[in-house]
Amino acid sequence: MAGTRAARGSATRRTANGNGARTNGRRKGRNGKGASNGAADPAYTSEQIQVLEGLEAVRRRPGMYIGSTDQRGLHHLIYEIVDNAIDEAMAGFCDRIDVTIRADGSVRIEDNGRGIPIDKHEKTGLSGVETVLTTLHAGGKFGGGGYKVSGGLHGVGASVVNALSSRLEVEVAIKGGLHRQTYERGIATSKLAKVRGQKTDYTGTAITFTPDEDVFETLDYEFDTLAARFREMAYLTRGVSIAFLDQRGSYLDTTTQAPSFELPREKSFYFDSGIDAYVRHLNRGRGPLHPDPIHIDDQRGDTLVEVSLQYSGSFNETVYSFANCIHTIDGGSHLTGFRSALTRALNDYARRAKLLKDSDPNLSGDDVREGLAAVVSVKLAEPQFEGQTKTRLGNPDVKGIVESAVAAKLGQVLEEQPAIGRRIIEKALTASRAREAARKARDLVQRKGVLEGGMLPGKLADCSEGDPELAEIFLVEGDSAGGTAKSARDRRTQAILPLRGKILNVEKARLEKMLAHEEIRTIITALGTGFGDDYDATKLRYHKIIIMTDADVDGAHIRTLLLTFFWRFMPQLIDDGRLFIAQPPLYSLRYRNRVTWLYTEEQRETHFEQNPAAAENGNLQRYKGLGEMNADQLWDTTMDPSKRSLLRVEVRDATDADDLFTRLMGDEVPPRRAFIMQHALDATLDV
Repeated sequence: MAGTRAARGSATRRTANGNGARTNGRRKGRNGKGASNGAADPAYTSEQIQVLEGLEAVRRRPGMYIGSTDQRGLHHLIYEIVDNAIDEAMAGFCDRIDVTIRADGSVRIEDNGRGIPIDKHEKTGLSGVETVLTTLHAGGKFGGGGYKVSGGLHGVGASVVNALSSRLEVEVAIKGGLHRQTYERGIATSKLAKVRGQKTDYTGTAITFTPDEDVFETLDYEFDTLAARFREMAYLTRGVSIAFLDQRGSYLDTTTQAPSFELPREKSFYFDSGIDAYVRHLNRGRGPLHPDPIHIDDQRGDTLVEVSLQYSGSFNETVYSFANCIHTIDGGSHLTGFRSALTRALNDYARRAKLLKDSDPNLSGDDVREGLAAVVSVKLAEPQFEGQTKTRLGNPDVKGIVESAVAAKLGQVLEEQPAIGRRIIEKALTASRAREAARKARDLVQRKGVLEGGMLPGKLADCSEGDPELAEIFLVEGDSAGGTAKSARDRRTQAILPLRGKILNVEKARLEKMLAHEEIRTIITALGTGFGDDYDATKLRYHKIIIMTDADVDGAHIRTLLLTFFWRFMPQLIDDGRLFIAQPPLYSLRYRNRVTWLYTEEQRETHFEQNPAAAENGNLQRYKGLGEMNADQLWDTTMDPSKRSLLRVEVRDATDADDLFTRLMGDEVPPRRAFIMQHALDATLDV
């Protein structure tokens, strides 16, 4: 999880098409009147219909193909080419992938697969290489027999990368020789030709591309984000080695927005046990209930089902689903099948083992998934992803295939290893009792809200703005700072919710204890969305939730406790980019009747280096608490949308974020101690 700086000032509102306000449903003509239904517009003719040739459409509308032109889109170029290499690996023809970000900003991706075909394509009249790199929806993934299983369903990957690169070079080792071709912005600048004197005893493809600076907002890659993706791919493709090398001498620290200089960074990933290793990684520091993950591996027709699961003593569910190595973050039929099978198999076993009495109700899905870490991976010939971003699997038959495979194997494991089965059922029964207590507490909270007319918390100083898009709420540490913030705010758009003391650490608490905590109930009520499975983003009352705590150790702890709550119970709030961290100044410097605000230690040091007279004669004040500032100072430095700087909370790698909260906020002490020892020298001491 990381923070990135949000733009200063307020954002303009746009409609769904991005072109400003809509009319009342009718398109206005030149005379300003609404056109009647069925009336022809003489100005609208076939001459106004554009036909974009080749890859011109990609360059004209890159967001349609890679999602965006920011850093995420930049990373997407790499993913598209690596996905092609992973397809070769899943087909059994590749076991090594090398990814290198060069010092000049170009990227080279090399695999030891079969190599893109170099012979002439019958339909296009071009070589297989040029066809793949210049034609949308061209590839060996559309029933031509090239791949039985593929993640690149849409077949636009390599050609889109080519179109959005200022330069691309492809090298194919095949038939004993090395063949090379170059492109500029999607157009071939040379013919595919065999390199003289280059004989090879291997096969493979190497693509080197330089993203077009005219297309992308940034050309700065995030090493950790890319490494996390490659690690995930290596988990899912057992026996494949992925080596990642970043040869840049410096990179941008996205937290401080300052360049950090270090030697080239390198990481390699290889997992012989595949997703079992993934599940062990997910359960680090959680106290597993059984030593080894339960592995399920089955094939039904052309569909391969692979599942690994392990229970721990934690209260959280961590389940990741994949289809053809594509992370389906919105789940789909494979995840539905897994959950159904898990609930059915555990209830059947509990009945057979007399762990559930005849009079007892069945365990619910929530009960049997508490403390579960699992990875569900399916590989199939014709995946039906919903949307270009492939976030949900839609194949209806996959549900039954996964459900049948998981239920059969899990039932067998529980019968053969009753000690494991008993531990899992006992945990589910404990979860069931706790969930019933939580339900009663939740009903009480909701019933009070209904009886009281849905009244907002009394301590909340609400804003008058009714449009959530224009409204924001500050979660402020302490009544003193809350009072200052109430005086400083813009009452029209800014709401203030003071929090008393440190909220409950939800990582160590069950649901019923969390709902009994007054400050957490207040936050839930103020935001209006509900939480957990009941979270409804359409009911969010403020589209900016800003955590504003003191710049000391206690403030950092309170901020971490709030982040833990949002991550565990309102993760969509983070995914939607609604959560921010305020950046109050650390120092005020008075020199020559002028006040300078310094927000970081680095700013203070730089300012004194540039102004040595101020360092010798300046009046420097360190602000440890927001309450130490006057209302006008707090507004000018921290709350004024036209001047302030906010950190948006983002999750670059959900697995790492989950692991971090488990280690730092969970019950297990050794992982926390190890983290502190590892990072002790990096800490900023508040002394």
